[in-house]
Formats: sequence, structure tokens, C-alpha cells
Amino acid sequence: MNAKTWYRILYTIIRPFVGLYYPLKFIGRENIPEGGALVCANHSSAIDPLFIAFALTKKHPICAMAKESLLKIPVIGRLLKLVGTFGVKRGASDIHAVKYALDQLKKGEYVVLFPEGTRIKSREEGQPKTGAAMLACRTGVPVVPMYIPMKKKVLRLNRIYIGEPMYMKPAGKRATTEDYERLTAELMERIYDCGDGV
Repeated sequence: MNAKTWYRILYTIIRPFVGLYYPLKFIGRENIPEGGALVCANHSSAIDPLFIAFALTKKHPICAMAKESLLKIPVIGRLLKLVGTFGVKRGASDIHAVKYALDQLKKGEYVVLFPEGTRIKSREEGQPKTGAAMLACRTGVPVVPMYIPMKKKVLRLNRIYIGEPMYMKPAGKRATTEDYERLTAELMERIYDCGDGV
């Protein structure tokens, strides 16, 4: 079976159980574009990728970027690979991961990336990386900002906010470091503004 088949099987199994523990309401699903996109969200919990997957529904399987060490965990790492998750080396310029993400975006897939790179507990802690801006500029795909509450409520409703797609373009013909930094800052503003920072 391919990754999308495994994805849909595991989605069908996991979704009801997570929904019982964390009731979810998705605001802005109409903003999810057809034909693939780069989905970027804030990151405060290990369960965030599941919330993103449920936001996009089983119709749109995601291809998530995760730290390479996660894929080496027995069982969990195997399952992540089966559903199309790909690893990235932290603290280094991982050309292989970048090329893979570019390829998936060009194929019309939904690639998930957390610009802050690691889990944070407040907006002020975040030090976003410019990888999302670079991928978006190179491919021209829409970027979907998503806000996930930092404090998840057990057995109470959790609202996930999906913002309008944005298209990233450099100021000139070729993107510069300053372009990537400017676009990354704008993206983070869009992410947190989706839920008004709640």
C-alpha cells in the first residue's frame, strides 16, 4: 500500500479516539485550497500534527516535516514513515529534506511545516525559521496559516483556526535573505491573527 492509503486507514482509526478526548471545531475550512499547499501553524504540543490532519480532513492527506529523531523511534517512527512523514536534520541545512518538500509541493501535495521549528509555550518564545518562505517563493504554492490553541482542553471544545491562503513573493526578481525574513514575520502574524492570539 502507498502512503496515502496508510494515511487514510490510520486517520479513520485515530480520529474518533482523539475526538473523544479533545473535541474539535474547525473554523475556516473553506480557506483550504484545492491542488496542494504549504500548511504552517504554531507549535506547542506533540498532538498538533494530528489536529492539522483533522482540519484538512481525510480528503487531503498531509505530508509532514518532522525532526529526524522522531522517525527513529520504534513503532512510532515506522508509522510516521508509512503515512508520508519525512525527516529534517535540526541545526543544519538539510538539502535532502528541502528537495523532498519542493518535490511534494510541485506534485500538489499538502506539506505541513512548523516555522517555529520546535514546541513553544508562548508567542514571545518563538524564533521562526525562514524555510517556509523559501519553499513558498520557489514553488509559488499558497501558504495556509493555521492557529492551534497552546492550551488544549481535555473533554472541552478546542477551536482550530484556518486562515486565508497567502502567496509569498520577493520584492525583486530573486528572493533574498531579507525577503525570507520579511515574509516569515508576515506569516507568523497571519498564524497568530487567525485566532486573535487566543
